[in-house]
Amino acid sequence: MRIATDIGGTFTDLVYVDDLGNFGIAKSSTTPPHFENGVIDVLDKIGETGKNSDMFIHGTTVIINALTERKGAKTGLITTKGFRDVLEIARGNRPDLFNVKYEKPKPFVERYLRKEVSERLNFKGEVIAPLKRSEIEEIIEAFKKEQVEAIAVAYLHSYVNPKHEIQTVQWIHELWPEVKVTASSEITKEWREYERTNTAVLNAYVQPIAGEYIERLENKISENSNFKQSYIMQSNGGTSKFNRAKNSPITMVESGPVAGVLGAAVLGEFIGENNIIAFDIGGTTAKCSLIENGEVKLSTDYYIEKDNRNAGYPIKTPVVDIVEIGNGGGSIAWIDEAGSLKVGPQSAGAYPGPVAYGLGGTEPTTTDANLLTGRLSSKNFDYEVDLSAVRGAIESKIGQKFDISAEEAALGIIRIANSNMLNALKLISVRKGYDPQDFTLIAFGGGGSMHAPALALELGVKKVVIPVASPVFSAWGMLMTDLRNDYIQTYIKKMDELSVEELNSLVKEMEAKALSEFSADGIDESLVEFKLYLDMRYLGQEHTVKVQVELSDLFNKERIINEFHKLHKKNYTFNLPESPTEIVNFHLTAFGKVKKPQLKESRIEHELEAAKKEVRDVYFEQLGWVPTPVYDRDLMPTEQVISGPVIIEEKAAVTVVYKSQKIMKDVFGNLIIEKEEK
Repeated sequence: MRIATDIGGTFTDLVYVDDLGNFGIAKSSTTPPHFENGVIDVLDKIGETGKNSDMFIHGTTVIINALTERKGAKTGLITTKGFRDVLEIARGNRPDLFNVKYEKPKPFVERYLRKEVSERLNFKGEVIAPLKRSEIEEIIEAFKKEQVEAIAVAYLHSYVNPKHEIQTVQWIHELWPEVKVTASSEITKEWREYERTNTAVLNAYVQPIAGEYIERLENKISENSNFKQSYIMQSNGGTSKFNRAKNSPITMVESGPVAGVLGAAVLGEFIGENNIIAFDIGGTTAKCSLIENGEVKLSTDYYIEKDNRNAGYPIKTPVVDIVEIGNGGGSIAWIDEAGSLKVGPQSAGAYPGPVAYGLGGTEPTTTDANLLTGRLSSKNFDYEVDLSAVRGAIESKIGQKFDISAEEAALGIIRIANSNMLNALKLISVRKGYDPQDFTLIAFGGGGSMHAPALALELGVKKVVIPVASPVFSAWGMLMTDLRNDYIQTYIKKMDELSVEELNSLVKEMEAKALSEFSADGIDESLVEFKLYLDMRYLGQEHTVKVQVELSDLFNKERIINEFHKLHKKNYTFNLPESPTEIVNFHLTAFGKVKKPQLKESRIEHELEAAKKEVRDVYFEQLGWVPTPVYDRDLMPTEQVISGPVIIEEKAAVTVVYKSQKIMKDVFGNLIIEKEEK
């Protein structure tokens, strides 16, 4: 038995699976600030099943919440002399170029808590000025007086030689054992001084709160359950042990959302779809990611709080490439100063929630709009729904402003929400040179199935898949993940100067480190698999292209260079075959493989009429109110095609199929939606 839980902004989701491939799901409300209580609540919902398990996997929003809400620890920074202001200087390529009032992001460490030491390394990692213990002692005394709770250490060129950072951390532990310490070289060995320093600072900033949360969760679980192995989901799409997560919590910054992307990739393997757009709509946000040829895309150029007006904060750790916007079921509809209708990014959350919840919410949300237009039924809510209150809120806050009916206002809210989500989908497909028609849209989360069919029509996607356990699919994805560690080392060298022996030596060194760390986690060497990537560029360029290299083909430099030319043209529309190339980073990914549960085939052969729940009026654009058949997903007969418009209901989710579409349930229980041929 395996159990996975995923904490979202509104709900905490759970999926379990046994050795025969039988799945079960549960949901409970998220319980901030003590998120661990929500985990125990949802475990209690599955009774004795939640007491014992071979494996427990957990995804959490605790880290990203602590960063965005500025609820981390009071943090100090120790850095090389002359570099205390690197967090202030940041980057010159600001996003809002013509805004004369533009302000750079405010550092997470105030200037008086940024201290310098006279140590210095050159770019080769050679010592120019030694590290002095007396300077560290003086800084620690100052930090103690200021009641600092965590310390980040980031020295110049420590990605090449971490000697001084390691020594500093050792001295700090001797002088002040209670304080949390992060060395930049422990988190990343990739260059970029500002990005590396900021990553170390953010890790230190959330380290105390992450450690406390994980300990509380461990204690709660040990009191209520007996799990043989416990893991936490990382942003790179893999899992790690609890202890490792305490030391490097920044690797969990997108812990929950990436699991759904991994799940979409695994599901794609099962159903024969390699090119996928994974689309997750929850209560607060909508997230999407592109999977090409079964490969989930990762990036170390990840930012929090970045948009077209704000530079955000860089995090130099591998994160699944996700576009996220503030639109979900709880997103509030409002009118801006110019009189335009907006939806999100503000959310009503789990409490007070949408007006439909009856918990004190007064602002109309996407959920309220879907309820009023008949897409959702009040009979399926956990709360007593006052439909007149929902209608009143939409009419007074939106409808009267535009002199339209409540139904038209509700449809307007849905269209604006869809437009926001469509822009996100374009950012990870069309804007990056991909044709959406070549991809299958796998939609999940509480709102994914409701909005995805409409978005597919606008985007030109030919097939939409609503997977089994779609409302809790991110938790389902965690059950399909391996343990994963990424090792990135900046090593700038021209390809024509790099010997194959040198290349092989560097890779073997990284492999040895990976095997050592997996061994410490109890993973046998026979279960470890490697993938190698090289970040390459043309000489004199700034940007790089990630080239996958077969470990058995390390000595074929010509093939590696040709592959780089090919990928460069794909990404940037041109290449320069005559120009010299160079390596910037080695990126080794190590997987600790775990046995994954298989999807179980099942067939339902009875008549379609047995699955019909009712015929309900649904308000569609250009069609008005349409009597629409509503079916129970669990009772739908296998592989029987149904033409839209139609509504498919399941626990915690609804699928809306439009007039020009058709839907069927496959042998795995997935819903397959395609455009009907004319």
